[in-house]
Amino acid sequence: MNIALSTLGCKVNQYETAALEAELRRRGHTLVPFDGPADAYIVNTCTVTAVSDKKSRQLIRQARKRSPEAVVAVCGCYAQTAPEAVAALGVDLVAGSAGRMAFLDDLEGLLARREPEPLVTVDNIFTHRAFEALSGGGLEGRTRAMLKVEDGCVNFCTYCIIPYARGAVRSLPIEGARRELGRLLEAGYREIVLTGIEISSWGRDLPGEPPLIDLLEALCRDLPAHVRLRLGSLEPRTITPGFCRRAAALPNLCPHFHLSMQSGCDTVLARMHRHYDTARYYESVTLLREYFPNPGLTTDLIVGFPGETEEEFQETLAFVERCAFSAMHIFPYSRRTGTPAAQMPDQVPNAVKEARAHRAAALAGRLEAAYLDALVGSTLPVLFEDRHGEVWRGHAPNYAEILAPGEDLHNREAPVRITGREGSRLLGELV
Repeated sequence: MNIALSTLGCKVNQYETAALEAELRRRGHTLVPFDGPADAYIVNTCTVTAVSDKKSRQLIRQARKRSPEAVVAVCGCYAQTAPEAVAALGVDLVAGSAGRMAFLDDLEGLLARREPEPLVTVDNIFTHRAFEALSGGGLEGRTRAMLKVEDGCVNFCTYCIIPYARGAVRSLPIEGARRELGRLLEAGYREIVLTGIEISSWGRDLPGEPPLIDLLEALCRDLPAHVRLRLGSLEPRTITPGFCRRAAALPNLCPHFHLSMQSGCDTVLARMHRHYDTARYYESVTLLREYFPNPGLTTDLIVGFPGETEEEFQETLAFVERCAFSAMHIFPYSRRTGTPAAQMPDQVPNAVKEARAHRAAALAGRLEAAYLDALVGSTLPVLFEDRHGEVWRGHAPNYAEILAPGEDLHNREAPVRITGREGSRLLGELV
């Protein structure tokens, strides 16, 4: 059968869609573009914001309109939290954020015999206690592959719907992670990115509650010298002297750390129900710079959270400047139905949120430029991914994006002397 897939949302969703694609091919199906005719359409949805819900609904309607006789199957976080709303869009199969292989079994059953009523198979994710191992990896031709090692989150930040969409923490045991890593190495990937809903919680559900650094050490023992290991987003409290000491001894580990922040003001962090304050966050920043020379430190920032005053926002800007991030993702707060923050008083007007986002982005751009300018004149190992016009594009271990001329550099690592900067990219020449 001809099956089309479309994905919204985070790297975990992308990983799981890649796993669905690989399994569909294994079962003998043909993957076709989502914007063309198909026997079945799969939409892997996101629900992190109300805009994500809207985009999910739009994709579902497009699929139904494009091929009225096709089977439309929907999975993912929006389907998990609002299955009735999804089924009402004329969807044939509604599943949630667990049981991906059972979802494909149900899809094949519907393709064999069209049912007159929607089939809703959304599981209770809070009763799932085992990690569902999926072989995702990356797309063909890519140098980088994802390795999902964790699912679920129990932090319950007041702005976030994801704990309700993903359930409790489930971890892939070390031996399972090593098996999947071996498969990715055999496929020729040169960089492995550990991903999950909240990878800092990895191991919390396993016997003995091993810390994340145990997993990193086990995986790095299996890595040849030419393959990198990169971490996904980390909770700041993961960074301790013991973690840094052990992590700094791993030559394959990229010195790039994405520490989720969300606000640089303690009163806002408390309203967000984050489990750290700015002092603890800055301790993590200091430790990483102590153990890793000039690491890439990136973060997320939400501006305009309910009740955020101009003074609180100014505190955040000052803290951002103190941390001197190499790059940032900045989001105006999005009111999410079903979360405590949606009911908080003193919701910030959209115009104020947008203005603050612009101000924060200007500061982030200045800090990024300073970080990149300091790299000019140095030589960095670059793993090249694709051609970008007349030059090749790749990333250094610190995740700086670098352009350099050369011949057929795909999936090759080479030393590059940095000669300049062009916006958020560095320019260089092969050594």
